[in-house]
Amino acid sequence: MAGLFLGIDVGTGGVRACAVDARGAIEAMTSSSLSSPRQEGDAIDQDPELWWQATISVISKLGRRDVDLGRVERICVDGTSGTLLLVDASGRPCTPGLMYNDTRAAKEAARIAVIAPAESGAHGASSALAKLLHLLSRGEATGVRFAVHQADWIAGRLAGSHGISDENNALKLGYDPVTRAWPAWLGQLGVSNEILPRVLVPGTPFATIDPAIASMLSISSAARIGAGTTDGVAAFVATRADTPGDAVTSLGTTLVVKLLATQPIFAPGQGVYSHRLGERWLAGGASNSGGGALLTHFTGEDMERLTPLLRPEEPTGLDYYPLPKPGERFPLADPQLASRTTPRPDEEHLFFQALLEGIASVEALAYQQLARLGAPPLRRIISIGGGAKNDAWTEIRHRRLGVPVVTAEQNEASYGAALLALQGSPS
Repeated sequence: MAGLFLGIDVGTGGVRACAVDARGAIEAMTSSSLSSPRQEGDAIDQDPELWWQATISVISKLGRRDVDLGRVERICVDGTSGTLLLVDASGRPCTPGLMYNDTRAAKEAARIAVIAPAESGAHGASSALAKLLHLLSRGEATGVRFAVHQADWIAGRLAGSHGISDENNALKLGYDPVTRAWPAWLGQLGVSNEILPRVLVPGTPFATIDPAIASMLSISSAARIGAGTTDGVAAFVATRADTPGDAVTSLGTTLVVKLLATQPIFAPGQGVYSHRLGERWLAGGASNSGGGALLTHFTGEDMERLTPLLRPEEPTGLDYYPLPKPGERFPLADPQLASRTTPRPDEEHLFFQALLEGIASVEALAYQQLARLGAPPLRRIISIGGGAKNDAWTEIRHRRLGVPVVTAEQNEASYGAALLALQGSPS
């Protein structure tokens, strides 16, 4: 029988699994919830064993949904970017998993800021490198063999082989995606190469599944485990954007744009970064505009009520730059930028439309900024997030952006991880 390819997405609220066939068609998807991480001030962590038990649960659920796990050929795992733990030579956790939004390592981030290049992904108190330095400074290195990310550890448990990461998760640990190597400046921070994982292209198979795990889950003992990715990159892959100039806009609380490019773009002062995906790059940035700005004026119920009154073919002519509070990072890098939402029409639906037009203008400015920095011409935009469901907003954006704007059929990270497993590694 034809093979299956399995993707596991380890998120903040749960773990999801997706099985696809050799054409990328979904055979089944399922999920298992996770309890909330422990939080104490800036410290946010979780017991990694919870991730593992939820992973076992979702794979078992697939089997109970008439998915023949014996057909599984490859498995890839994605996880939250920046979530880090230390493990011993056998893969046993020596620390909790410090979550992606854990910011306890402010002092370590200040040390990194002095040494790391501006374009490095290791900056900030929530970076994996800051977390590693914090754990090492507290003497957490007893018995430690590797620093690994959330997705790395789950893949390692499945393979019975640890110390493997990927080019996306490794970014916030200081990995240089251009030279494809750990940079020498890490040594200035006291980080030994011995503790750093080996980094592979996302999707690259690195081991056969652990026989004991295969037997427990009724998975073929020949199934291969591949290097994973971050949840954000997996969600991009899930849209099946595949040609330079294809872009994905996430219309959530914030506005996030990613464009498939042939060369990296790094402009940290302008809020632009790049993730490597095989021989291609995802260039983009995140604006503070988006759904959060809308919610300062309207409730979700209000927006649902007003949407049928929108007239995309009749622009309001108002020039808005909606923000939830002062400050912008991309496409304008201005920490003092004020939200511009005046003059305000008397009619609620016109004000709502003007806000949507304003966010569409921010999106257009974002892609123009990427073009000025060397990105390929914008070809089409695939929309994900809650705002992608608003057809009137899609039409507004199409008119403002001048390229086809479509809604992704899939943007589940577990589906993207399954496609990585299918591809082996992206071209």
